[in-house]
Amino acid sequence: MLALAEIFYSVQGEGVWTGTPAVFVRLAGCNLNCRFCDTDYATKAFLSVEAVVARVRELGGDCPMVILTGGEPFAQVESSKLIDALRADGRRVHIESNGSIAVDLARDVWLTVSPKERLTPEMAARANEIKLIVDGRVPDEWLASFGTRALPTFLQPEGNKPANVALAIDAAKARPDRFRLGLQTHKFIGIR
Repeated sequence: MLALAEIFYSVQGEGVWTGTPAVFVRLAGCNLNCRFCDTDYATKAFLSVEAVVARVRELGGDCPMVILTGGEPFAQVESSKLIDALRADGRRVHIESNGSIAVDLARDVWLTVSPKERLTPEMAARANEIKLIVDGRVPDEWLASFGTRALPTFLQPEGNKPANVALAIDAAKARPDRFRLGLQTHKFIGIR
């Protein structure tokens, strides 16, 4: 059984895939306790892997993209079974993770890593994109963990606070070879 916070159909508001329709599966729980976390990932329901896939079909129809998020999706041991079941159902699976729990993933699974307190080398090596939360500073110390690969690296201002936005913009302008400004566009247009 999976502990779930919510499942909903919307549009990706962050990162490389911004603007793409997707079914979001928000798994409950997290292994970290970040003071700036803006996500309600409390458990609202328990569902089997099969029931989650059925709900994805019901909400998203033929929408190919499913985003597993949290909390931390990999804090639940059945998340790997869910990924396999969604892929078997013809879905393109994207994961949003803090990168602190090492998990083997198929090459066709998109992995966004947003490091906070710790990061495993395996997940840093597997990342397809990086999201750094700017909260009073740019946490660029994480960059070394990802090596020299030219990964899209988004600076996301915490809470869209003006001071954090200014920091992120200044850092992106200073390092245009490495950083992009990453805004939570879904919040600007009033959707989940």
